Amino acid sequence: MKVNAQSVNFVADTKLIDFIQKRMDKLEVFYDKVIGSDVYMKVENTSAKENKIVEIKLLVPRDKIIVKKQCKSFEEAVDSACNSLERQLVKKKEKMRAKA
Repeated sequence: MKVNAQSVNFVADTKLIDFIQKRMDKLEVFYDKVIGSDVYMKVENTSAKENKIVEIKLLVPRDKIIVKKQCKSFEEAVDSACNSLERQLVKKKEKMRAKA
């Protein structure tokens, strides 16, 4: 799957980009018609520890699924967002089967 990772106001290291790519590739197990995805990473300028924001825009035929998560680390946020995406993709696949 094509993953466009963009980091706002900081430079993401290759380990983080690789982690995101591997985690996003696992989504194809749940729904094989995924076209691509955009991952936006931001660091919120607050004193709170949970200041890492990850927004994932998943492109599927005739639809877009957007998930936004805020956690202590980018890995945790990506993991949480992907879990949410997995549930949504399973629902979408079940709806498709129900129509067919």
